Amino acid sequence: MDTPVPEILVVDDQADFARGLKRLIEGHFADVRVHLALSGDQALARLGRGPVDLMITDLQMPGMCGIDLIRKALSESPALSVVMLTAHGSIETAVDALKAGAYDFVTKPIEPDALFRVVAKGLERSQLLRENRRLRNRLELHKDRLIGDSPAMEQLKQSLAAVAATDYTVLILGESGTGKEVVAGMVRDLSARAHKPFVTVNCTAIPENLLESELFGHVRGAFSGADKDREGLFVKAHTGTILLDEIGDIPLETQAKLLRVLQEGEVRPVGSDRARKVDVRVIASTNQDLQARIAAGSFRSDLYHRINVLCLTLPPLRERQGDIALLARYFLLKACSELGLPDKELDPATLGRLAAQEWPGNVRELQNAMRKLAVFGPAGDPAAPSSAGAELPPFKEAKAGMVDGFTANYVREALRQSGGNISQAARLSGLSRVAVQNMLARFDIDPDEFRQP
Repeated sequence: MDTPVPEILVVDDQADFARGLKRLIEGHFADVRVHLALSGDQALARLGRGPVDLMITDLQMPGMCGIDLIRKALSESPALSVVMLTAHGSIETAVDALKAGAYDFVTKPIEPDALFRVVAKGLERSQLLRENRRLRNRLELHKDRLIGDSPAMEQLKQSLAAVAATDYTVLILGESGTGKEVVAGMVRDLSARAHKPFVTVNCTAIPENLLESELFGHVRGAFSGADKDREGLFVKAHTGTILLDEIGDIPLETQAKLLRVLQEGEVRPVGSDRARKVDVRVIASTNQDLQARIAAGSFRSDLYHRINVLCLTLPPLRERQGDIALLARYFLLKACSELGLPDKELDPATLGRLAAQEWPGNVRELQNAMRKLAVFGPAGDPAAPSSAGAELPPFKEAKAGMVDGFTANYVREALRQSGGNISQAARLSGLSRVAVQNMLARFDIDPDEFRQP
């Protein structure tokens, strides 16, 4: 897809000055389109006709002044970058412009180099804001694939969006059942390669003697049974994305050839002396400790550094207990829908027991437990203890689990709304600061996780 030409709007009631500024900008930036407006009303009308990346406006104009224009423009176009033109030495007005939402200001008379720097930064800022908004919108469309609002999951969602915006190789780490394949699919679906091929390779499911042929292809006669040429999975993924699931199990010989693909961007089929260029984004995942495998001599350190350009680490379920109730309800309703059964609900005792379990199988284990409940749990009482493979806990234990889960989630929400400020969180919740601090210590919650940089 072609990159749209950046649109710049110059607003100044002095027509000659505005035209001069237009010539100056277009003469320096070869790939921009500059529009003129001689008043605030004309500027708002132009903004209403289509997106503008950067607006450069004078402060003093008849009718609507520059400050009022900034406020109205940003209320309609929050991603717009605004540069204020102000008389030399008018620091006070420049500060007012920044408070109103201007990105920067330039003093008159115009110094071209200063103008060019500000314009370049303003265009870059608008592009980043637009891309972030696009990613947030696309992430919202995929929200049912990554369920949870615990701090660990919120951090993962932010990191995932940032990683997806690049074309770098990604390493996804996490225990079995944490959702590595789901996250890999989201990275691809949120990326610029979303509509290109997506090939998933389960490295543990392919016999060692066939893995190289599967990945890179082979030519006729390369080995017994190779009666015709065959394209490998990297060629099938050309222009798109390939997921190497459980990359830690790839044999050393194949690791060396995979390293060549990452370094040179080309594959060599088994039995061939010719290489073929491929354009593939690689996502690798594993539940193993690759550093330990490197120390043991079973994984190449140079390959590790090639795949670990960007890294996403998925938290185990025991580190996101606040999400268990949300996940359990989601999986139970989904299973009921898949089976064509009436919706079932989880009672407080079951939720308390679920929150207290270890879940070594992580989200996958929890999903399977909810499928059992959907099948065996009677309507209106889905949480029959035998269905989940555990006895009904004592009332006090179940209640304590529910109360602890509620308390931890409540304190996290208070910190989220207060930006990590403990005193403000205490005021919001009607608790004392000491009480909030005790809860933070009890549930091992770090307020720094909620503070904005």
